[in-house]
Amino acid sequence: MKNNPFIWDEYSDQPFPIKDKIYKKKMRKKNMYDFVSVILTNIIIFPLSIILMPFFNSKQRLNSKFYSMGIDLHKGDVQKELINELGVKSVLIRFPLWEMDKLEEYEKFIKSYSDDGIEVLVNILQDRQNIEDKKLLKSNINIIFRTFSPYVKEYQIGNAINRTKWGFFSMAEYMIWYKIIQEIRDKYYKDLKLIGSSVIDFEYHYTIRTLFNFIDIKYDKLSSLLYVDRRGSPQNKQMLIFDTKNKISMLYSLAVLSPKVSNAIYITEVNWPLSNTAPYAPTSEVECVSEDEYSLYMIDYMNIAKQSNKIQRVYWHQLIAPGYGLVDNRNNEIRKTKAFYEYKKLIEEYNDNRI
Repeated sequence: MKNNPFIWDEYSDQPFPIKDKIYKKKMRKKNMYDFVSVILTNIIIFPLSIILMPFFNSKQRLNSKFYSMGIDLHKGDVQKELINELGVKSVLIRFPLWEMDKLEEYEKFIKSYSDDGIEVLVNILQDRQNIEDKKLLKSNINIIFRTFSPYVKEYQIGNAINRTKWGFFSMAEYMIWYKIIQEIRDKYYKDLKLIGSSVIDFEYHYTIRTLFNFIDIKYDKLSSLLYVDRRGSPQNKQMLIFDTKNKISMLYSLAVLSPKVSNAIYITEVNWPLSNTAPYAPTSEVECVSEDEYSLYMIDYMNIAKQSNKIQRVYWHQLIAPGYGLVDNRNNEIRKTKAFYEYKKLIEEYNDNRI
């Protein structure tokens, strides 16, 4: 990811859009056949899931790990203190395949949370080298599972797989990649749980392709990076009816209908971009919101997800990030936003209601 045409943006913690248009066009043309599969699958499944979604209800019981948080090795040890203050019991830690040289640092970081009784979900981030070089991928995945398995039992396989800047140019590429990792798990690490398919935004046509196919893969749980409206409230709608509640209902409907996954769903990334934080904001200023709006939208989103009874966990993305997180660390200072305290209050209220 450090090498062209994939360049990492250290400010917003995501890849820059691919600037090499010739390369991008070439790769999309190479994978054009899979778009036919996307269309054919969606002709049936997309409307069917909408029709049936009112009939699929969940009675699953939530626990305190519903309120989960994304953290980052590079944001430092101060995160431990902040996580404890919030009362969070489950964290997501990204492990980029292009940082295999930092494996020992990640192991120490992960172990420190595991030792404190905090459950860790590791998100294995793809890069083009590990997508194209199957032998390298197998070697790296074996090393990762062997190193982290004493502390980690769940792995999110891939991230934002429907964005070419993250490395995949089709859902078929992702599923073949996932299958290799699944085969290693099945042979050597049977107790580990693999979570996918990690589609970002309300682009369920891609989710459908990864859930309805003839490739020999299965997801132990379904993951979604479910952003709802970059410019406003979780109550806002897309396609006339799809507010956050209905997006969750359709996602659950797809999980129930698919033979590839259980009904357990994790939302592994969501936030709003914050105004006046460029270049840290992951979007343009047009999509950004104030800290007060961010706090209100966060509360609304979390309550909608909780009340649906269809989402096991929401991993807020993330703890420390000036452009979109709960804590601003610019100028080497830790400033907790209003949303930080509101998130803490959500957890406290949940715990109080259990007593």
